[in-house]
Amino acid sequence: MDWKKNRIIITLCLVSLVTLIACKVEYSFNGASINYNEVKSISLSKFPIRCAYVWAPMEGMFYNSLSDSYAKKTKLKVLKKNGDLQLTGEITEYSQTNKSISSDGFSAQTQLKMTVNVRFKNTKKPDKDFERTFSAVTQYDSKQQLNSVQEQLVQEMIDDIVGQIYNATVADW
Repeated sequence: MDWKKNRIIITLCLVSLVTLIACKVEYSFNGASINYNEVKSISLSKFPIRCAYVWAPMEGMFYNSLSDSYAKKTKLKVLKKNGDLQLTGEITEYSQTNKSISSDGFSAQTQLKMTVNVRFKNTKKPDKDFERTFSAVTQYDSKQQLNSVQEQLVQEMIDDIVGQIYNATVADW
């Protein structure tokens, strides 16, 4: 009887050991699901502004936030070109519209919108390639001048869009 118990225990231990060896478990606290044995780099190009309404610092702010995001949240080497993952695109919309009207008939809230067209290429898994637009909006009190709140609001929209791009490219949620 002891022999049968020992045999069952030994068999269970062997099955558990084989299962542990065969399985690969990856944990990531930044949301990235990247196989670093295959993918080692990402190339980012500047995203030029291709819209009628332009605020010049936006291009540099966007590029810096995008490259910082991948540098901080992944182990990928950020390159100017020829990365295993490649991001290109352009800022296609930067607009403001009246959102609500106050009792005196003037605008109370103004909505600011930013849209970015992104082309993503995965040289290791071409089926993951895409071209897609990402947008973000924010609002500000119309009593404020856009010049006084523009940098903060644009950075908020950039952070939102960069998060969307990050999730679409390297986080399989």
